[in-house]
Amino acid sequence: MITLAIDSTAKAASAALLSDNTVIAEYTQNTGHTHSETMLPMAEAVMKAAGVTPDAIDLFAISAGPGSFTGVRIGISLIKGLCFGKNKPIAALSSMDTLARNLEGFRGIVCPVMDARRNQVYTAIFKDGERITEDMLIPCSELKEMLSEYDCPIYFTGDGYDLAKKLIDLPAIKDTPVRLRLQNAVSVALEGIKCYNENKNIFTDTEVMPIYLRASQAERERLERIQNNE
Repeated sequence: MITLAIDSTAKAASAALLSDNTVIAEYTQNTGHTHSETMLPMAEAVMKAAGVTPDAIDLFAISAGPGSFTGVRIGISLIKGLCFGKNKPIAALSSMDTLARNLEGFRGIVCPVMDARRNQVYTAIFKDGERITEDMLIPCSELKEMLSEYDCPIYFTGDGYDLAKKLIDLPAIKDTPVRLRLQNAVSVALEGIKCYNENKNIFTDTEVMPIYLRASQAERERLERIQNNE
C-alpha cells in the first residue's frame, strides 16, 4: 500500500511517502516559509522521488489538528485537492496522536505539546503507548500539575518543546532526541496506516474536516465585537 502523508499543523512542514511501513521519501523543513508556498511542492517532491502520481496513492494521511489554524486549513485543502474525484481514503488524525507516534516504543509518559501562545499548549498524555487523556488546550501550569502525579520518565515532543521544558521543570522530565521533537509526516503515515487497518478516522475528500479545540483568532475577534455591541 502506498501512503502519502503531510503535516502542516505547526511551523515545521513535512511530507512523506511510504510503501507499507517502508519510508520511500521524506521531506521536512522548518524555515518559517508559509505552508501555502511550500506544502504542495513538498508533496510533489516526495511523489516525484518515488515516480508516482496521486492516482497511484492508496491512502492519504494528514495531521488534521489541533494546531495552527492557518496551517491546518492549508493541509486539509491540499489533501482535498489531491484526492478530489478519486474516491481515495483519507486518514484524518489528531496531531497529538501523530506526535506521540514520534516516540513509539518509549516507556513512561509521552506528552505532545504544541505552542498555543500565552503560555498555553495543545496537549494530551500517553503512558507506555496508550492514550490516557483527551486532546486538551491548557496552560503549562495546569499541565505541570497533571504531570507531577506520575513517577516515571516524561518526554515532550512537538513545537512547544522548548516552552514546556522552560515552564514545566519537573525532575522526571527527560531530554527528547532532537530528531523526534518536531512534527514528522512519517509518523503521520504510520498512524494513518494503523487507523486504516482498524477502519477508524477514515474519510472521503468531502467528509474530512479540521480538528479545532477553540475558535480561530478571526472568529474570537468577531464574537468580541458582537458582545461589545450588545
